[in-house]
Amino acid sequence: MITIGTWNVENFCRPLPAGTPPNPDKCAAKDQAAYEAKVEALAGVVSEIAPDLLGVQEVGSQEALDDLVAALPGTWNTAVSDHPDPRGIRVGVISRSPLLDVRQRLAFPAHLGGVQVDDDGTTIDEMGRGGLAVRIEPTPGQSVHVAVCHLKSKLLTFPGGGHSTHDEGLRARFAAYALFRRGAEAVTMRDLADDLLQGDGKTREVIVLGDFNDDWKAATTQILYGPPGSQIGTGGFAHPDQGDAKRLWNLAPRILEQGGFSRVFEGQHELIDHIMISHALLAKVTEVSTGNEKLPNVTEAHPAAAHDKPSDHSPVIAKFDL
Repeated sequence: MITIGTWNVENFCRPLPAGTPPNPDKCAAKDQAAYEAKVEALAGVVSEIAPDLLGVQEVGSQEALDDLVAALPGTWNTAVSDHPDPRGIRVGVISRSPLLDVRQRLAFPAHLGGVQVDDDGTTIDEMGRGGLAVRIEPTPGQSVHVAVCHLKSKLLTFPGGGHSTHDEGLRARFAAYALFRRGAEAVTMRDLADDLLQGDGKTREVIVLGDFNDDWKAATTQILYGPPGSQIGTGGFAHPDQGDAKRLWNLAPRILEQGGFSRVFEGQHELIDHIMISHALLAKVTEVSTGNEKLPNVTEAHPAAAHDKPSDHSPVIAKFDL
């Protein structure tokens, strides 16, 4: 048995050095005491869910991830993306098994080109937070390939840095810019998934996980699935077809049927953190779940409000019989 999970650990960053003035544009713990409490809280949840591999999002540094695993029992291996966003947060992985073939992914695929992100016509041609892929060998000779991502959020940031506006035209345009970017990032992760699948998903064990910042039926999320049809809960699920070798299946329906969710936004339960698997793993899933259910309520007006929980996301966990 092996347990694989994903968790947005929310602004997990070390405090700024003593004497450094606060910088609202950078991720940093309030002070050392707050940081140590965060490490302890995160370690408590990780110990409870006992993953063999956990993809994490919103990690501030390799050193922060090292602090987390130092608070866990046993020996762990870690990797972080070399490509954080401007605030300094990035994706990472902790694993009981050695991490092999660590890959970074940043640039959009060549044919995609740049996408507009502002009224002045600014375009970008790479992910805001780089993706990461690793390979583990749970048993000798058996490889599981895992990719981790954190796609652009639906939170809109308007000129001047504000998150609200009375200009509805401005709101609509910036919602489109955010969607352009999230879509391009989804395409980039699908490109990485294709590299991992190598057109042989019936035998290659591939997992793509992370914070997709949208639900499982959203167009951007579905970009990761590959060939249409046959998803869990559809009429074609139990019928093999030519797309199976390249398809990824989202475990979201099995989580939702249990009432699971990974975030509370404006009072509504959402599942925006996903685990997608290749055909080779479909019959090996034994259990799916989400962790903390007493989550803080995230609001558009206060997206980073303080709370007493380790994170504003719940971990999403899947167990496999390999």
